[in-house]
Amino acid sequence: MEAETCPQALTPSQSNWDSLSVDLAELILSLLPIRSIVRAAAVCKLWRSLTSSRSFSVRVSATKKPWFFLYGQNNIFLKNNQAFAFDPEANEWLCLPTSLFPSSSQEQSFIGSGGFFITTTPCINARFAFAPILTHSWRETSPLTYSRCNPLVGVFVDALGMHRFIVVGGVRFIGGLVDIEDRLAVEIYDPRLDSWEVCPPLPPAFRTGNSSHSLSSALFRGNFYVFGIYSCFVSAFDLNRRCWSEVKMIRPPGVVVSSFLITCRDQLVMVGLCDNAHGGPSVMLWWVDERTMEFSEIAPMPQDLLYRLFDTEEDDRFASLKCVGLGNLIYVFNEEHHKCYPACVCEINFESGKCSWRMVPPLPLPVNSFHKVITFCSTISMHDILQSEDL
Repeated sequence: MEAETCPQALTPSQSNWDSLSVDLAELILSLLPIRSIVRAAAVCKLWRSLTSSRSFSVRVSATKKPWFFLYGQNNIFLKNNQAFAFDPEANEWLCLPTSLFPSSSQEQSFIGSGGFFITTTPCINARFAFAPILTHSWRETSPLTYSRCNPLVGVFVDALGMHRFIVVGGVRFIGGLVDIEDRLAVEIYDPRLDSWEVCPPLPPAFRTGNSSHSLSSALFRGNFYVFGIYSCFVSAFDLNRRCWSEVKMIRPPGVVVSSFLITCRDQLVMVGLCDNAHGGPSVMLWWVDERTMEFSEIAPMPQDLLYRLFDTEEDDRFASLKCVGLGNLIYVFNEEHHKCYPACVCEINFESGKCSWRMVPPLPLPVNSFHKVITFCSTISMHDILQSEDL
């Protein structure tokens, strides 16, 4: 009995933690899910000191899997806006305080990328603001040169180690009407100078669908790839030479309703939502060669999981299915409220090339009805989370 009760009665300072080296203690704590690390940091000064160190933050941030974020906007009742984050290692959703996000409007575009929350507003001054994820540290930049709605946004690190933002495409309005002559501007933000550099525009092939509603993007090895969700056109913007590659088409065999290009570690992956007359609906994954844009099949999503994402045989049943991913994780989800936004996640084993699919747990109730759902995957900074204390 004594052997069973003693460990429970011990405090951290009375246990064997004091005999561990700092490196070993950091390693043990780093193996916990992020939310458990936050809780451990509140236990005692020793653990708070260990988890707050720069070496620990770097270790955890580099090894933890990216989180999946879902932010719902209600255009009528702003109080009904909700935000959730899914930690794949803990296999749980977190409800995020809406105070982390700026006041939203129908005109404002909210995006997440590269460890940052980002907003753009297509007004005369074309506002752009960003904040490290899960912090209140919003910074508004000088105005964009071109006003636009729902652009693609990427975050990359330049040669000096500074985060820079690239804004591509988006819809431009003149007098309330879409500008069909828009040159699909590309701009890159330099935080040192607080200025925007205008770069060569998106190729004309993307003119018929130039917003984030019809385009997906992937940042990979110094290139910002833009991919047509419905057209399957792809082109890469070289972030060093500031130029676009030749436009190509990636269209696998079968009836591909829509597809998405995703960066998965050291590979590009395309996820296609297919609707074949004889084989039925399916979701397929392909490797994409960055040089030739040729593709090779990885594996399909199990059909029983796919059918759990929608409950209709309507022709447009794929319209509400979307896909995001990062690291070795790919999420396929339904952005319809009546299904309460169900999602599946695929974990790719790069050594074996095998895929492991599972359902993501349901969102924590209550879940409101939204007019717009924004989803993305992003890495998490342990330092920012401990500073914010919002978890």
